[in-house]
Amino acid sequence: MKVGKLMGELDKAIAHLEVALVANQQRIFESPYTSYEFAQRALEIEEDLNDLKKLREELSKLDPESEIEEHYPEKDVERLLKLLELLERSNAHLY
Repeated sequence: MKVGKLMGELDKAIAHLEVALVANQQRIFESPYTSYEFAQRALEIEEDLNDLKKLREELSKLDPESEIEEHYPEKDVERLLKLLELLERSNAHLY
């Protein structure tokens, strides 16, 4: 897989998580009984979002036309692609 294509997939996942983060932050104020759960989930999403942004930043330093497997182990790339696929299939506004 080309680095540029992976960066496109990462951009989609980042956008998905940003929607989920906003949704959880808004739900914090719905009820005092569930606010802690939504605040905790928002923090978890924010951590994941930061990790994806750091990876995106690392990838932006590479040649977009090079193969990602030249820079990272194939096993790690496969796990990342599975994660991105799961994020794409989830409904961000339902987090």
